[in-house]
Amino acid sequence: MNRSTTTRWMRLMAGTAALGLALAACGSEDTGSDATDEPSASESSSETTSEDAAPAADYTNDACANDASVSDTFKAGGILPLTGNLAFLGPPEVAGVGLAVSDINAAGGVNGAAACHDIRDSGDSTDMSVSTQSARQLTRAGASVVIGAASSSVSLNFVDALTDAKITQVSPANTAVSLSGYSDFYFRTAPPDGIQGNALGSLISSDGYQRIAFLVFSDTYGTGLRDVVQETVEAAGGECTYGCKGDGDEFPAGQTTFSSEVTAAVNSNPDAIVVLAFDETKAIVPEMVSAGWDMSAAYFTDGNTADYGADFPEGTLEGAQGTIPGADASQDFKDRLNGWNDFANGEGLSDYAYGAESYDATILAALAAYKGGATDSETVQANFAAVSGATDGTECSTYADCIALLDGGDEIHYMGPSGIGPIDDENDPSSAFVGIYQFDADNAPQLTTTVEGSK
Repeated sequence: MNRSTTTRWMRLMAGTAALGLALAACGSEDTGSDATDEPSASESSSETTSEDAAPAADYTNDACANDASVSDTFKAGGILPLTGNLAFLGPPEVAGVGLAVSDINAAGGVNGAAACHDIRDSGDSTDMSVSTQSARQLTRAGASVVIGAASSSVSLNFVDALTDAKITQVSPANTAVSLSGYSDFYFRTAPPDGIQGNALGSLISSDGYQRIAFLVFSDTYGTGLRDVVQETVEAAGGECTYGCKGDGDEFPAGQTTFSSEVTAAVNSNPDAIVVLAFDETKAIVPEMVSAGWDMSAAYFTDGNTADYGADFPEGTLEGAQGTIPGADASQDFKDRLNGWNDFANGEGLSDYAYGAESYDATILAALAAYKGGATDSETVQANFAAVSGATDGTECSTYADCIALLDGGDEIHYMGPSGIGPIDDENDPSSAFVGIYQFDADNAPQLTTTVEGSK
């Protein structure tokens, strides 16, 4: 793939019309000793029940044993949303880690060491004690890498603890610009909000809207993304009418009633309203409808571009649009991700968001360990950028193919299903895709096009 280092959108996929998006240079979210804690999400296994899934023999569900050690095991820990307002992202992210570990072991492990996964709950930003406890557990148990969290605010809650323990953290979903270059031990396989925010702002402007209101929660993710969208719209000649940067109109995460905020936003006479929230969206949308807002002029992002078929009457969100960072992974990869989840958890997936990014985070960490010749986390940290292509290596797209190149003495450039570019000097993807979705009559988002942008 062509991975330009300029700040202009380079590619338009899965659509028929060019979007004309120009990026601006701008900024923007243990096992063992704790045996009485909640069991890991990776401790159960069942036979496949889906007729469409690959045969169960193609998968393994390799949960870490209580006595597994990073001295002789590649331990893929996870702090992912099993509960809370981002729990809909949990299944595909957990499946991404589980499938990656299965594929690593199928290829012989990491220099002969078996791989395993130990997934813990991140909860959400309304109760940081959940992620604090999970980070403490994984620090005590040891981990070659920790995949997570999904929420930028939640990652900021425990990133310092993992850094102090010299444990490499790779988030598959964090987008807050404040995390770029935050720590030598923090990486991500999702693009920062400068890319997603510019895509959304450019989409809004290209749709002909110039007066924009924001309904945004006071979360690092929400405010950072708001800032980029606002800057992009204003750079195109538009203006912000409500919820703007510096106005103090943000609402706290977890709020349940939004009549006053929606009324204020609508009364500011905007052309479009951008909703930057998580599960709060389920309470915001009915207020927008009650206020007579045309939902085709509503915009969402990855925190709330989800299937609301069971939440709203048919047609409620028809025409609304949203963005989700990440390439639209191939159907083959989605089938394998679905098959692993069916095998491990007895059910298929209804959402695939950040599954590819979780898979790639785990594969990159294992390749880094393989390249460095050890499964400890400091070895993973030292080699993570190199195996992503930062050293201009030979391209490879599977763990098995990549380790064959490493065995031959080559530098490698792993190119996985997420489609990200090499890790840059701020430990971010140097380029990434953003999917643009439109809600159908069933209140489900459907991919309309995919754009690729660079930092």
